[in-house]
Amino acid sequence: MTLAFAACATLLAAGQLKDADPQRLDIGESGVVTVSPGQIVETSDHKVRTADQLAKAAANYDYFYIGEQHATTAHQQMEADMLHALANERRRVVVGFEMLTRPKQDALDAWSLGSLSEAQFLDQSDWGRQWGFDYAFYRPVFEAVKELHAPAVALNVPRDWVHAVSRTGFAGLPTSAKIQLPVQLYLGNREHRKVFDALMGGHEMQGVTMDNLYEAQVLWDEGMADTALKYIERSPNDPSNIFVVIAGAGHVLYKQGINFRVERRHGGRGLTLVMIESDTPVTVSRSIADYVFVSPKGH
Repeated sequence: MTLAFAACATLLAAGQLKDADPQRLDIGESGVVTVSPGQIVETSDHKVRTADQLAKAAANYDYFYIGEQHATTAHQQMEADMLHALANERRRVVVGFEMLTRPKQDALDAWSLGSLSEAQFLDQSDWGRQWGFDYAFYRPVFEAVKELHAPAVALNVPRDWVHAVSRTGFAGLPTSAKIQLPVQLYLGNREHRKVFDALMGGHEMQGVTMDNLYEAQVLWDEGMADTALKYIERSPNDPSNIFVVIAGAGHVLYKQGINFRVERRHGGRGLTLVMIESDTPVTVSRSIADYVFVSPKGH
């Protein structure tokens, strides 16, 4: 499931899904906004912003969700820029990564403390099998974590959990997994299902197989939200904290993924930035995110 969903998201970003336009769904506030390559645009007022301005706008928020296109140089650089901008606003930045699963938390802890070399981190995190994309793309954001001594959190649940659910639904989860997850994996968000269907080809798909795939997607998002919330519950109550979630755009579109599940559990409010790669201006629904960044292809 994870591979299928990620592949659809990649095709979407590359403009190869002709039957659907997940960037123009009728969800939330009506209207569209056009973003030119190189711009960050605030969808509520169509104004061009900078990373520093986004950091200032986040002053009263607990979370900042960044939805990337994986292995895209400009996107990972923007993530690093946002971490520095938030730190410059005197926020205590905590960074949650989709890229690593919960069992690799020790490697992230050691990296944040500056006690690992890059080679040691790649070995101890098992980067090649955990994520697979070339670490060179992600070096700027991980270097920013190390420079800021920012706590980092391995958000993702073990991938075999997601694969099991994609085959047999939630019933396929072993008890050892269920006790590490929320009691309810909420399936009632119709807007989220609409996003999922669009990313999977633009049709309202039916049947046991598609239902299982959707349950796997819910597990994926709910699991990452749960990891973030558990970290916050164990942390001192510091009003300067801001938890930055870095994940694929499909996990935060229209605020219906990880962001929805955190807020549903009263985990705090967040701003969302979605990043797209295109050499031409992109027109998207205003409700797709609070901010949209478009990077030229190959940058």
